[in-house]
Amino acid sequence: MTDAVRPPRLRRGDRVRLVSPASWPTEELLAESVRTLESWGLIVEVGEHALDRHGYLAGLDEDRLADLNAAYRDPAVRAVIATRGGAGAYRIADGIDFAAVRADPKPLMGFSDITNLHLALWRHCRIAGIHGFLAGARSAESTRRLLFETEPTTLHRDPAALTAAVSFPGTATGNLVGGHLGTVIGFIGAGLPSLDGAILFLEAPRAIGLGQVDRQLTHLMRSGSLRGLRGVALGRFPGFEDYTDRGWTVLDVLRDRLGALGVPVLGGIDVGHGDDPLSIPLGPVAKIDGDTLTVGPAVG
Repeated sequence: MTDAVRPPRLRRGDRVRLVSPASWPTEELLAESVRTLESWGLIVEVGEHALDRHGYLAGLDEDRLADLNAAYRDPAVRAVIATRGGAGAYRIADGIDFAAVRADPKPLMGFSDITNLHLALWRHCRIAGIHGFLAGARSAESTRRLLFETEPTTLHRDPAALTAAVSFPGTATGNLVGGHLGTVIGFIGAGLPSLDGAILFLEAPRAIGLGQVDRQLTHLMRSGSLRGLRGVALGRFPGFEDYTDRGWTVLDVLRDRLGALGVPVLGGIDVGHGDDPLSIPLGPVAKIDGDTLTVGPAVG
């Protein structure tokens, strides 16, 4: 366990760049993101290919990667903001200019398919990022605080959240690593960072059935990727609220698989897909203690 590299916090007047490493945003979503960032006193630039379209991708792989690396190489840019997730970041994750990232650390904000980039940046640079979102007042304010402030983030179990019913008590400390469940699985054998000494954060919308969740978690366990894992924090699993399969729910699957790990598990963290989620740092040292997850700041 080592603390993350924390990029400098944002200040009013800083330049940030919106890029589309995965799928393309609508013009309306992009405009909303620009307005939100400008309302924080930031100067907003938009990557050249942010609105390109190539099927479900925001343009060709080389163009999406060029926009991402241009943002990292530009010393005037102080944060890199993904316009959305979707699909395609997994195609370009290995092409990040990691030397440029290490030379001039700056936070990456995004979630869902952007988990691919967070994992690659953690493996190669040990840099903190933000699993976050800009749409919605609550999400925007949560993201703003993580970009501008240097205080730890404390998230409490939300008793109304679906995964709040999954709990294996205890105390655990480790770097918070993870994000979208399916994306984490996709990195097994393709550069998944070591989870030895880490707390694994997982969230997922119901684009899959219970059997697939079971297979994904079992694959994580059988691959050896969870050796040395300190704990698990569970975010949102929207769409599973009323979904059953032969008497089981997603809670039964999560309890059955995660309970076999013998580590503390804290469910009910209100982060992930769905309306107005909270944002959370990835990379800094975190602590599970009872019903609370505390994570060090993403910026310094």
